[in-house]
Amino acid sequence: MSSKLAIFLMSGILAGAGAAYLILNLPARDPTQQASQGRVAIGGPFSLIDTTGTRRTEKDYLGKPMLVFFGFTNCPDICPSALQTITVALDTLGDKADRLTPVFITLDPERDTPEVLAAYVKSFHSRIQGLTGSPEEVQAAIKAYRVYAKKVADESDPSRYSVDHSGFFYLMDAQGTYLTHFPHSIDAEQLAAKLLPRL
Repeated sequence: MSSKLAIFLMSGILAGAGAAYLILNLPARDPTQQASQGRVAIGGPFSLIDTTGTRRTEKDYLGKPMLVFFGFTNCPDICPSALQTITVALDTLGDKADRLTPVFITLDPERDTPEVLAAYVKSFHSRIQGLTGSPEEVQAAIKAYRVYAKKVADESDPSRYSVDHSGFFYLMDAQGTYLTHFPHSIDAEQLAAKLLPRL
């Protein structure tokens, strides 16, 4: 084998190895980051039950931006705090809040029946809509919105459990397309200010 051919082959091997290294070590893409082409894969079709027992899909909420939060009625901290934030934000927006549909989707369908949800969301704001469903239907919605949720047993009482979960407000536009998200810890006035330009 000539020295030129050996150099050529070695250069090809090194180039291939370098390309493979770059591909394998690219950072994972955050699914909440807007892609330069295409849409962020958050949201999508769902089929759930509202607090009146009526089946609702994402199509029922088209025409207005939708603010979606996932939680459960037995949540001791994040959920009531987040719903209080939504309540104050809606009150801050005044009449403009009518242009937004706030939705609370349970992560605990076994305990959060339509009746339980109705009483819970009513204790915060009359405009917050609660949704539940079968475990499979709720799981499909969890997957569509890329929510982290995990049932955790109570060590002192195996019959009791809680749900560990992520806590974001997801803002969808009037066509049901993901716009952005906010942490549950956001100040209510800040949330209202960020929502206003979208209404």
